[in-house]
Amino acid sequence: MLHKNTGVKIVGVFLLLLTLGACRSTKTVTGGEVDPSLSARNIINNHYSNQPNFKTLSGRIKIDYSNGDESQGVNVTLRMEKDKVIWISAPLGVVKAHITPEKVSFYNKLQNEYFDGDFSYLSQLLGTDLDFEKVQNLLLGNAVLDLRKDKYDSEIYGEGYQLKPKKVGQLFKILFQLEPKNFKIATQQIAQPEKSRQLQAKYTYQDILGNAFPEDIRILAEDKGDLTTIDLSFRNLELNKPMNFPYKVPNGFDKIILK
Repeated sequence: MLHKNTGVKIVGVFLLLLTLGACRSTKTVTGGEVDPSLSARNIINNHYSNQPNFKTLSGRIKIDYSNGDESQGVNVTLRMEKDKVIWISAPLGVVKAHITPEKVSFYNKLQNEYFDGDFSYLSQLLGTDLDFEKVQNLLLGNAVLDLRKDKYDSEIYGEGYQLKPKKVGQLFKILFQLEPKNFKIATQQIAQPEKSRQLQAKYTYQDILGNAFPEDIRILAEDKGDLTTIDLSFRNLELNKPMNFPYKVPNGFDKIILK
C-alpha cells in the first residue's frame, strides 16, 4: 500500500514503467562468449537487430524505491500501446498515470493532486534530460541514445563489450556495456558533470519465446548529491491483448507546479 509521506516522487517512478515486450514462460538469459574480432559497428548493428516486436502489453510490475530518506515497495498494473500510450495504476486506483509522446499526466488521491505537463518531471527525477523515446529505450534494454548517429570505440570489458564515443562530449559523459549473447545493454550510463547529474541503469534478462527482454532493472539516479535507487521487476506480462486506457483527473485536485 502506498503511504502519503512517500510524496510526489514515487508517482514519478510509476511513469518510468513504459515498455517491455513479454509473455508467459520465461527463463533467465545466460551464456554467450565475446568475439574480440567484432568492430564497434558490428556490435551496434547486432544491438539494433534485437528490437522487440509487439503492439500492446499488459501485466504487473513490482517497484522498490529509495532516496536515502524514505523507501517504498509497491506493485502496479501496466497497460500499454507501444509508442502511443502508457497507462499505470496503483492498487485501488490510488495513483494513476497516463503518458504519451506529447505529455506526462498522473494523479495521486492520497494527496489530492495531479500533474499534467511535459517530460521535465521525469528529467528532474532521474537527473538527465529525457523524452518518451529515451525512457522507452531505457526500459527495453536498448541504448538510451541512438548509437548509429555517432562513432564509438569498442573494447572487451569483463564478459561483454564496452562502447565509448570517439568524440568526448563537453556536456555529457556516456558509457554503454553490452552482453554478448543478444547484444542487449548490460549497463548504460549518462552523466552531466557540470550539473552533478548521473543516470545509470543495470539489467538482467529473461528469454521470452526466443527473445531477450529485461527481467530486472536497477536505476541509479544522482542529482547534486541526492541519490535515488529504483528496482523494477517485470512479471506475468502478456502481449497483444485488446485493452483500453481510462483516465480522468478527479475534480478538485490541486495541480503540481514544478519549480
